[in-house]
Amino acid sequence: MENIGSILQFLENNTILVTGAAGFLAKIFVEKILRVQPNVKKLYLLLRAPDAKSASLRFHNEVIGKDLFKVLKEKCGANLNTLIAEKVTLVRGDICYEDLSVEDSDLRQEMLNDLDVIVNLAATTNFDERYDVALGINTLGARHVLNFAKKCVKVKVLVHVSTAYVCGERAGLIQEKAYKMGETLNGVSGLDINEEKRVIEETLTQLQAEGAKEDEITQAMKDLGIQRARNYGWPNTYVFTKAMGEMIVGHQKENLSVVILRPTIITSTYKEPFPGWAEGVRTIDSLAIGYAKGRLPCFVGDVTSIVDAIPADMVVNSIIVAMVAHANRACDHEVVYQVGSSARNPLRYSNIQDYGLRYFTKKPWIGKDGKPIKVGKLKVLSDMSSFRRYMDIRYLLLLKGLEVANTAFCRFFQGVYSDLNRKITYVIRLVELYKPYLFFHGVFEDVNTEKLRLGGRENGVGVETETFYFDPNCIDWEDYFMNTHIPGVVKHVFK
Repeated sequence: MENIGSILQFLENNTILVTGAAGFLAKIFVEKILRVQPNVKKLYLLLRAPDAKSASLRFHNEVIGKDLFKVLKEKCGANLNTLIAEKVTLVRGDICYEDLSVEDSDLRQEMLNDLDVIVNLAATTNFDERYDVALGINTLGARHVLNFAKKCVKVKVLVHVSTAYVCGERAGLIQEKAYKMGETLNGVSGLDINEEKRVIEETLTQLQAEGAKEDEITQAMKDLGIQRARNYGWPNTYVFTKAMGEMIVGHQKENLSVVILRPTIITSTYKEPFPGWAEGVRTIDSLAIGYAKGRLPCFVGDVTSIVDAIPADMVVNSIIVAMVAHANRACDHEVVYQVGSSARNPLRYSNIQDYGLRYFTKKPWIGKDGKPIKVGKLKVLSDMSSFRRYMDIRYLLLLKGLEVANTAFCRFFQGVYSDLNRKITYVIRLVELYKPYLFFHGVFEDVNTEKLRLGGRENGVGVETETFYFDPNCIDWEDYFMNTHIPGVVKHVFK
């Protein structure tokens, strides 16, 4: 890694576009830059909104209005509004369209002339998303961001944030290797992104011609995404469409400097702006919430397998260091960074199971009746067939408990039976979607990422190392989960 130079100085001299600006990582990114370098040249924040007023409201409610910004507010005081007015430009747009749907021609030209860095954080992370929605954002959206970057007069680097789980269900060491256009995980040939778009359009046309209702179309689109993903070896729509997005960015980059950054499972902030900030129910947090509230009857998975977690502030720091390191350093291929912990500081599901039991035994969740919810050691099932049998038995026992002699009550409980069946079907579908991660046996190589860390420490930014930390070796998982992550999720996510 060549001399990176001062990150703070880079931020002062460059203009940055952030897509998906209301998203989890984007908020942390924006807060970090405004806090550590208030003299940043300019931040353009792309937000989906029907008009400028709605974009402003969304920014103030969903971004600046969050607890995440309390440290910045304390630091700036009455000057915060002035800082935002001077350094932040809200852009109403959408990556699903060419030119990012920026309708204001003067603003669009200003961006094309001024932008130095583009960080693409816009994505849908729903595993069970409609295929048309996921392809539009995660795949075609990546193309639109790339095309916009190539029109910029002086853009120095595009950082495209993907996910480490584009690897699918591979085991062993997973390399920091880019995908070739049309490459599949199972060797099946014929993957063509334009063809995927055509399949979606044909299916929608057929459904509409058949008079399908909106909920039927939604379910059909979800099923299509899963079917197309599994056809080529990916377990769900999310990682399939993210992998295709990577293919586009790598294949069509031309002479643009491109970084593909793949975080693993992103957890609450480790240190900045304060420990434990979280938003939304993320992968492992959905298990914690269900367990604490007494709604998780069992756990299906391999408790010895590694769960690759990385705090959100470390991911953001890696994005910032990567964009500085690769500014104006175009090469004939994109650079891939996998940002996680499995290679250097592995965490296992058995650890998380232990932390959850200990935490919620000591500090139980209080139920609606005002009483603490007791938790115990989870029943762990080692395969999906055992889980289905368990759910079938649970369903039968619930039905048995509802049986009554009175015919009128039996008619009433027919609706209850139907509702139970729907819930169990939903749970099984949910577990099927999460299965690749509950039985994951891969370790993410981070050789490139380690070089980036070393480059930051050894080549001109030593004094900034503490500011832009992202080394997972420093994490004590027991201390982090017991004193930072779980308390943070309880405070900011639990409802």
